[in-house]
Amino acid sequence: MPVQVAIIGAGDRGNTYSRYALHSPHEMEVVAVAEPNPVRRESFVQNYDLADDKVFSSWEDLLAQPKFCDAVLVTTQDQMHYGPTIQALRQGYAVLVEKPMSPNVDECLNLIDTALETTQQLMLGYVLRFTPFIQKIKQLLNDNIIGDIRHISLDVNVAYWHFAHSFVRGNWRRSDLASPMILAKCCHDFDILLHLINQRCTQISSFGSLVHFKQDKAPPGSTEHCLSGCQIEESCPYSAKSLYLGENIGWPVSTITQDLSLEGRRKALKEGPYGRCVYRCDNDVVDHQTVLFQFEKGATATLTMSAFTKNLTRMIRILGSEGEISGEMEKNEIHVTRFGELTERIGVNPASFGLHAGGDFGLIQAFVKQVREQARTELQDFENIFMSHQLAALAEESRITGKTMEVNSRTGAPYNWLLTFGPR
Repeated sequence: MPVQVAIIGAGDRGNTYSRYALHSPHEMEVVAVAEPNPVRRESFVQNYDLADDKVFSSWEDLLAQPKFCDAVLVTTQDQMHYGPTIQALRQGYAVLVEKPMSPNVDECLNLIDTALETTQQLMLGYVLRFTPFIQKIKQLLNDNIIGDIRHISLDVNVAYWHFAHSFVRGNWRRSDLASPMILAKCCHDFDILLHLINQRCTQISSFGSLVHFKQDKAPPGSTEHCLSGCQIEESCPYSAKSLYLGENIGWPVSTITQDLSLEGRRKALKEGPYGRCVYRCDNDVVDHQTVLFQFEKGATATLTMSAFTKNLTRMIRILGSEGEISGEMEKNEIHVTRFGELTERIGVNPASFGLHAGGDFGLIQAFVKQVREQARTELQDFENIFMSHQLAALAEESRITGKTMEVNSRTGAPYNWLLTFGPR
């Protein structure tokens, strides 16, 4: 019998994860939805043939019902993750929540405490962990192919068009609406660094700012909206017209309106936020940031997030005492060089389902399997979730204050579960 799930938030992520039920109906069945937008809600109902009594306009209404399925997927905006997640756990549901778990570190801890108290499965949408690319690199490191890790550099290339869509015009443009950029975009990159290095971080510092997407950078001849007589629209790389009114109607174009006809998209640009000039929006998140890490056994790492790249991809380079590993995640190709030997190229084959180099498929497949087997979340997974959020928060504090932050152990309620871990 398939695992039955309810979806809270029928936006882009909610639809992506739900499609696993269409891909593998014997594994997962979507039986309910909570979504305030009536157009999105109705589209979701049609796609999954939901019963009228399992369609809700709010998560509060859905969770006011007696428990009726196995699991809940929380795919709302960042600031709205905490309420439905903690309530679903208390009602006995297994929960998959989109990253970040919460912009507030203490709320993250409360959710983890609640999962432990209720013995419910709680998984975070850290899709990178489930890419064949990262899994293969982890295997190579476990096999000691390049000796001891000395340094990891991880570049998060956001892509100029994606940054303009999501972080200038879109839902993640302001810290008060979503999260700081380093948390919203990179919390699972912190997780990957911890996962690969397998050491505790002791110090962290960070630098970055919003330098380009501001009023004082607006070119002469530009206007408030791309479709309102802008004199430079045809040559502007951030033109809403070129991004949203072309032949592509997939992501990210599919997020601006439910009516993907040319006229529907044009109407959305005129009436909604996605037609605005990128230099005249109300955004405040950084457009570039670098984080430096010191780990307890001497390893170091750098994480660089930048809007100013052509491609949307992640690039990694791991330097070891006996060799190095490098690769670009979206190319699904890893290069391994042991000192004194020829470089070996290793290809990986991700699932075609979803995005993130196969990570979407791997994540939802793993969640469904754990729910079916009634497996509990490992304590070390909870520690990594907490630490990734804490490090992101410290990185933002360092960026703002200009100080290097000490990563201190936190003990006492509600952190007692951390004491189950000794030094790694």
